[in-house]
Amino acid sequence: MSTKPFRPDVDAPEYKGKYAPYDIIREGTIAVIVVGLLVVLLATLFGSPDERAITIKTWSNANPIDFATTALGEMNGSTITAQYGGPYNTAAPGQNLGPLKLAQWAGVTIPVNTVRDFVINPLSSVPNDPDLKLALAQWKGANSAQQTSWVSNYSKGAAKMTWSHGLINVPATNVGPVPTIINKLTQMARSGALDQALVTGSGFYTTNYTKPLLFVADGTYLANLAQKQHLLGSQWGMMNETGSYPGQAWLWLYTFWYQVTPFSTSSNADVQVSALMGLLSLLLLLLPLIPGLRSIPRKVKVYRLIWREHYSA
Repeated sequence: MSTKPFRPDVDAPEYKGKYAPYDIIREGTIAVIVVGLLVVLLATLFGSPDERAITIKTWSNANPIDFATTALGEMNGSTITAQYGGPYNTAAPGQNLGPLKLAQWAGVTIPVNTVRDFVINPLSSVPNDPDLKLALAQWKGANSAQQTSWVSNYSKGAAKMTWSHGLINVPATNVGPVPTIINKLTQMARSGALDQALVTGSGFYTTNYTKPLLFVADGTYLANLAQKQHLLGSQWGMMNETGSYPGQAWLWLYTFWYQVTPFSTSSNADVQVSALMGLLSLLLLLLPLIPGLRSIPRKVKVYRLIWREHYSA
């Protein structure tokens, strides 16, 4: 007989009650069948819609002005991607966790130059287009000050941008090759070629959709669709499917923090919420080692409710 002292916070007391037979194979089989039937039935009746992916082709054909405006933003450095900072560029300090400059420590791990990667390089892959070739040569032959001047002059008239006969029109002067570049990029986008060029820019065989996703996210088209489908962050969109359909239950706790202060108003909310969830996850993993907390299930006796048939015997 063991003489080891009983530790109520660690050791389970010896069970001295009655025993009842239990057929785990039968119960498991019934559970699988019932759950399987429920999944098929509920998915048939309440399954969320399967929306088609939003591509640059979809966007530019639905709203060519928004696409052209965004392309101009990529050129003048006013888009979210252009000003984001790490891991894409050094335009901003990036997110931090208190005094910990996490984005700066990580540095630029996915370099994105919006002018080069979203505009000039894709257009350079277009063959047999003399006008485009001339415009690109003019752009590449100019110094950065001249390029900035052209884009700035074009941007001044962008508020009056119109779409007519398949062309983007902006009332502006001293703009160099910018009108040709914007129009050719819009045509390339509407044909679907830009989607492919942004994906294959880092190699022919690739599944890296970072650049087209960033480009689409910089416009207003995707955000407007997200709002209609209740997918914005302010609409708890991180956990939604589309519309009012509930999303992944495991994200409810995560997205909850974005709706409360200080996270809802913080520019570093992403890293702060990630750190908080990491801390809570660590607490859950270490729960069996934390005195007091690990005794809660035994003290509240929820197990007697779950196994009430057993304890009533």
